[in-house]
Amino acid sequence: MIRIIAVLLWLAAFSFLGCAQENPKADHEDEIIPAERLGQLILVGFRGTELTEDSPVYEDLTERNIAGVVLFDRDVITGNRSRNIEDPSQLMQLTNDIIASAPTSPIIAVDQEGGLVSRLKESKGFPESVSAEYLGNLDNEDSTRHYARIMAQEFMVVGTNTNFAPVLDVNTNPDNPVIGKLERSYSSNPIKVAEHAGYTIDEYSKEGMLSVLKHFPGHGSSTTDSHLGFTDVTDTWSKEELIPYRELFAQDTIRAVMTAHIFNAKIDSVWPATLSDKTINGLLRDSLGFEGVVFSDDMQMDAIREEYGLETAIQQALNAGVDILIFGNNLVYEEDIAERAIGIIQKLLREGKVEKETVEKALARVDALKEEVIAPLCSCMDFLNDPEN
Repeated sequence: MIRIIAVLLWLAAFSFLGCAQENPKADHEDEIIPAERLGQLILVGFRGTELTEDSPVYEDLTERNIAGVVLFDRDVITGNRSRNIEDPSQLMQLTNDIIASAPTSPIIAVDQEGGLVSRLKESKGFPESVSAEYLGNLDNEDSTRHYARIMAQEFMVVGTNTNFAPVLDVNTNPDNPVIGKLERSYSSNPIKVAEHAGYTIDEYSKEGMLSVLKHFPGHGSSTTDSHLGFTDVTDTWSKEELIPYRELFAQDTIRAVMTAHIFNAKIDSVWPATLSDKTINGLLRDSLGFEGVVFSDDMQMDAIREEYGLETAIQQALNAGVDILIFGNNLVYEEDIAERAIGIIQKLLREGKVEKETVEKALARVDALKEEVIAPLCSCMDFLNDPEN
């Protein structure tokens, strides 16, 4: 009898363990917010001119439901000058495949500022572009609108839907190695910056494209490059650098802003802008009234990666008010960065270091942006590429 009871207890225990292993909810009981929802907080870069099921980003799109991708023409690490972009036909196929693979409408972004910072180059078959500095010096509304219009229309044709531009940095330091020296600023006059940025945003909006204004709260006065390390603008930054944002927020509905990785003790004596609650939730949202989506600049830039580490950077950025974390994978290459970032966010939620409400507010802003701007563009691409239309 004792043996029979023991066998029955063993069978019962085995059955219980088997059920626990078969229960799909068991592995997710500690998920305060499902991983596939958290994927909407992540945007990544990847290698390849086509999307295949073997590509790591394919799983990021299909399984992790990341917010989208950022495309580059050149791979900084390998020197490959066709990282994601070869020509318009290839790019159109790539964006179509990205849209088809993603369970929610994906952000497909490039940095198309014009001039030296152009991913869609004339040498690859795209329209001619000129720098912001050239347009600011010309100071002609029709010219600025012309170049913005032809590029916005090209975005529509090839399936990209988001431009990390225009640059609102005021050219207060012409020797700035990452802004002034690269002709990325329209002017040293903040009103002129606002005017020409406004013309550009307007032309992109007419085509339904998303413009992401950058780099808040102003990178124009820096003397060093935040790609390469800690960048302090405390002694060079002025409140005039906020004027373009204030002007444009008052004139139009601005959907998205990108932060700078600059440190400015005049605003926050502890954290750089991307990680600063005082800068994003305080200055940008509360003082200036911005209600849209905040993109981080590339979280793999040394000003963040080397100084703070991944977990601290993600924790601080989310608590500061960043909605979408960008990992360009072009300064360092980490195939699993989306999976790792989502895992870190789950851990931060479990430990109470990031509140569920904070993440839910970010997700709500991303959802609204996608519904109102990105989804219609993706649907348009589906329609244009349907052979029956």
